[in-house]
Amino acid sequence: MPRIKGLSTKQAGPLVRLAYRFARRRYGAVPEPFTVFAHHPRLMRAASVHELMTGRAARTLPVSVRELAVYRTAVRLGCSWCVDFGTMLQKHEGLDIERLTSIDDYLTSPKFSRQERLAIAYADAMTDTPVRVTDEQVAELEREFGRRGVIELTYLIGLENQRARVNSALEITDQGFTSGDACRIPVPADVDS
Repeated sequence: MPRIKGLSTKQAGPLVRLAYRFARRRYGAVPEPFTVFAHHPRLMRAASVHELMTGRAARTLPVSVRELAVYRTAVRLGCSWCVDFGTMLQKHEGLDIERLTSIDDYLTSPKFSRQERLAIAYADAMTDTPVRVTDEQVAELEREFGRRGVIELTYLIGLENQRARVNSALEITDQGFTSGDACRIPVPADVDS
């Protein structure tokens, strides 16, 4: 249960209800962070637009590199909601989610490509406090992915740091997207207003 209970459909204004309907169609359930952010509709709208635009813009890197870097960030920060949702996104992309159980062994595991290892290591370096990214690491990433790829990777890892830290602070936990149970989880208080 999050620290701030999500806004029910009954309590929501027309734009929030529309966003809930869109999310239900797209993901099979309304993501709990949406319902919590719905208490601040303007901020929810800004975040939603940002997420949609980022999703459309971030197309330089191979999808597996992108998704694994974001997933690793969520794992490192302990955001169970992000791990759950990220696993579902990878599954929908047709990626091998079984290998996610080996992510802690990415440096030696044959389940990860060289590009994926570079991206995961970068996610680790960016997520550490203090950040421990090196000039050599960025140069190697630039040789592998080009400048646009490095910028995209950096941005996506930074964005996941934000998502994971916000969800953790508000105690938003996994919702069952990976198991397929999310569609059975109602928007908060829709059942008992």
